[in-house]
Amino acid sequence: MTAIKHALQRDIFTPNDERLLSIVNVCKAGKKKKNCFLCATVTTERPVQVKVVKVKKTDKGDFYKRQMAWELRDLTEVDAKDANKENPEFDLHFEKVYRWVASSTAEKNSFISCIWKLNQRYLRKKVEFVNVSPQLLEELPKAEESVPSGESQSVAGRDEDALDDYQELNAREEQDIESMMEVCEYAISNAEAFAEKLSRELQVLDGANIQSIMASEKQVNILMQLLDQALAEVDNIEGKLLSYEEMLQSVKEQMDQISQSNRLIQISNTNNGKLLDEIQFLVNYMDLSKGHIKALQEGDLSSPKGIEACINASEALSQCMNVALKPGHDKLMAVKQQQHLFSELRDTFARRLTNHLNNVFVHQGHDQSSTLSQHTAELTLPKHSPLHRDLLRYAKLMEWLKNTQREKYEGLSRTYVDYMTRLYEREIKDFFEVAKIKMAGTSKDGKGKFATLPRKESALKQEVESLHGSSGKLTGSTSSLNKLAVSSSNSRRSQSSSLLDMGNMSASDLDVADRTRFDKIFEQVLSELEPLCLAEQDFISKFFKLQQNPTLAQVSIRCNPDSDLCVKDMVRMMMNKIFQSIETELNSLIALGDKIDSFNSLYMLVKMSHHVWTAENVDPASYLSTTLGNVLVTVKRNFDKCISGQIRQMEEVKISKKSKVGILPFVTGFEEFAKLAEAIFRNAERRGDLDKAYIKLIRAVFSNVEKVANESQKTPRDVVMMENFHHIFSTLSSLKISCLEFEQYYMEARVAQGVREEEVSYQLAFNKQELRKVIKEYPGKEVKKGLDNLYKKVDKHLCEEENLLQVVWHSMQDEFIRQYKHFEGLINRCYPGSGITMEFTIQDMLEYFSSIAQSH
Repeated sequence: MTAIKHALQRDIFTPNDERLLSIVNVCKAGKKKKNCFLCATVTTERPVQVKVVKVKKTDKGDFYKRQMAWELRDLTEVDAKDANKENPEFDLHFEKVYRWVASSTAEKNSFISCIWKLNQRYLRKKVEFVNVSPQLLEELPKAEESVPSGESQSVAGRDEDALDDYQELNAREEQDIESMMEVCEYAISNAEAFAEKLSRELQVLDGANIQSIMASEKQVNILMQLLDQALAEVDNIEGKLLSYEEMLQSVKEQMDQISQSNRLIQISNTNNGKLLDEIQFLVNYMDLSKGHIKALQEGDLSSPKGIEACINASEALSQCMNVALKPGHDKLMAVKQQQHLFSELRDTFARRLTNHLNNVFVHQGHDQSSTLSQHTAELTLPKHSPLHRDLLRYAKLMEWLKNTQREKYEGLSRTYVDYMTRLYEREIKDFFEVAKIKMAGTSKDGKGKFATLPRKESALKQEVESLHGSSGKLTGSTSSLNKLAVSSSNSRRSQSSSLLDMGNMSASDLDVADRTRFDKIFEQVLSELEPLCLAEQDFISKFFKLQQNPTLAQVSIRCNPDSDLCVKDMVRMMMNKIFQSIETELNSLIALGDKIDSFNSLYMLVKMSHHVWTAENVDPASYLSTTLGNVLVTVKRNFDKCISGQIRQMEEVKISKKSKVGILPFVTGFEEFAKLAEAIFRNAERRGDLDKAYIKLIRAVFSNVEKVANESQKTPRDVVMMENFHHIFSTLSSLKISCLEFEQYYMEARVAQGVREEEVSYQLAFNKQELRKVIKEYPGKEVKKGLDNLYKKVDKHLCEEENLLQVVWHSMQDEFIRQYKHFEGLINRCYPGSGITMEFTIQDMLEYFSSIAQSH
């Protein structure tokens, strides 16, 4: 796992300025085990963005690719399923719930712990963690209960006083106390007695001390005399000191003068030191080296070494100009001169940089235009990675220009946008020109496999030329374009395929190659546009430094520089200007595809939906996502128009009054449409749109089959409905379209209420004699004759292409047997014990049916 984490950091996250913090190997719960990795990342630049990124291996398994990413601020809940038992399953609740199964419980716990830490550190809105063990989550530090400062100081003061008053016992004192307590064995058991004894002994000692003092009175008198003599000597010494003081008075005045002089010298030294510090500060922070000055004035902006020198010089110049001067510095002449020098260097270098980048735009554009002809014959767009790579070397200089010379930065951004708009417009128009020619070459003429009305060659040529003219002409290929337009006029399909057209041919007659080729061309167009737009958007963000402090001359309202939304708006506006022709060209291409074959809208809906979904996963607010979303609306409208056209053609169908109806064209057409649609929409994101179309089409088929059956004069109504509904049933059974499955409910007939069965034979009109008369009128011979006539009638009206005669005959046999048993049961219930039976048996009926079938 460490090796995988290192590889992901190196290949996926480092290029995007992100740092990988935690990783877990997962698969979706309840599905086939397609393993992928969930990664918790943070950006290396501020403001920090925390994301959960889904990474999986490519189809070839050679390297990893980034599939999806969610912002951590969109995460509302983490469900670990079980806090007490080991369980590898967990859920992440974003805009919808994602259910995962980790490869191990340890990886899952480590990942959830990392998510919790990131949530605590970077997000204000806290994520809810459910069924998570408390050991996985670090406890927040609790606020300690502190004592008020005044009380703590007073307590501390009392403790210090107590420590000052306390004196440790010395060894002798400890020995005396121990010996005293040994003598008094009851000291511990009777503290009061011990205290009284100590008090009495203390009083004895005090009395002895007083007696000792009174006995030493003579020595006290001698001591007093000595003290008097000492006082006399002190007075003598004070007189001498007074004379000395008078003598030193003059010296004191001189010393005061010397002290004043020393104080002035100290002040002067202090001032000189501060002045030296100020000079040192100005020299260190406002002095630009000669090498930097030379680089700003005449540095080579075309070589990597020269660009690096200019970057270093511009950064040094910015530091000098942005140094925080102290009060009064701006009044110094030297400072003013340096500031003037810095301003001149800034303006000079800004002009040089602007002129050079303008020249780079033009020079690179000419080189790009020279290679454009190489891509015209192929359906590819020129790559601008060399231009981007060369210009990104100036990204730091662009940032410097934005911070110092905003007007020049904005003018340079306008120049880039205007120039790239013309370049991309020319490339995109040429690219779509080739795509339209290739699309026009996929159709077949009216004599081919598709049954269409013939068209005049001149009208078709005019249409192709008008379509091609809408997006410009290929450079240096006018003659070839005319040849392609003329040749394509002889290989053109009608403007709109229909279910009626498809009904005139078998499945093997469908020109699948043409539609497959159209699908590949349309996919190639989208696949070429997607990396082109993404690469340009990434370059704009990096080159113009729109990740942090966006600014753009086209925007009149100044946004908050720290606003991510504002940054995206800036980038999107530049992209809208540069690629303003993409949406128009896509709509024109879609219109051409719809004219060639209306069923192409099915291919376009699936492909466009997939690319929109992919772009939204990368960046929902990107230019590519927005543009493709707008075009998807047009494609969906064409798809709806195609379905409506098929329904309208069903309603307008006309049948011949002199021939059998058989299987209607739109019935077989629906079968072919369903097969084509199922192949196109397999695993598609917009399957719901097809299901809605199926409902509309099948209802139209049902209603128009019934309409045609009612209007048919040659073929009976029931035969028309039976044959066509049988065909539809077979189609739906083979395709197994879930949205068209339905259940049929049958209800058995109930005996009519009124007269009871056992009372029927007593009714005059239904007595036994009447029953025998009825049975006698239908002997076996007459029944066989009626069945033979019925067989001929069925054979007359049924068409041969469905081969339904034998199926219908067997169904009629089963129905006759069912009715025979039904009537036989009624006779037994209504005429019990009468012994009345029909003149033929079930075995006779089976022989009738078999002989009739064999005779024909």
